[in-house]
Amino acid sequence: MGRWEPDARGRLERAALALYAERGFDQTTVEDIAVRAGLTKRTFFRHYADKRDVLFAGASVLQELVVRAVDSAPPTSSAIGAVIVGLEAAADLLRERREEAGARQAVIDANPELQERELVKLSTLAQGIAEALQGRGIAARTATLTSEAGIAVFRVAFNRWIAEAGRRDLVPLINETLDELRAAISDDL
Repeated sequence: MGRWEPDARGRLERAALALYAERGFDQTTVEDIAVRAGLTKRTFFRHYADKRDVLFAGASVLQELVVRAVDSAPPTSSAIGAVIVGLEAAADLLRERREEAGARQAVIDANPELQERELVKLSTLAQGIAEALQGRGIAARTATLTSEAGIAVFRVAFNRWIAEAGRRDLVPLINETLDELRAAISDDL
């Protein structure tokens, strides 16, 4: 092995996802991941804190992107409209990573510990969105309710997106899911 290898982080991520799918998360070690990627354990730990971090390392980038998009939504946007702008920014980020997103979600779905960490990540994202909404002048309770509803919309749309394997883009699914939520809470009978 040479001292420097291009795209070490990407290679580690691909190796980890492949091994998690083959062996399961619990049966895969950091050493297994490094060997599969053609790298050393030391290189692994330069990029990731532990084997879970491979699945969650992008959380802060996603949150920053979504919050920035909520902040920069048109001033005339409603609270949910600003949240949708943020979720669409997330969809743009994920667009080129559909296969990896599906593989990642399958690993998380198979492991309760990872499911818990995913919920914490989404809760943190909802808090960030709520704070951005409050910065737009939305009352705290309304901001919290709207951000939580937005996360629910995103989760349902995301799960549809990965299940449909290439048939549709995530943005229309987000908007369809929001329409379904609106219909579900409508008083029209």
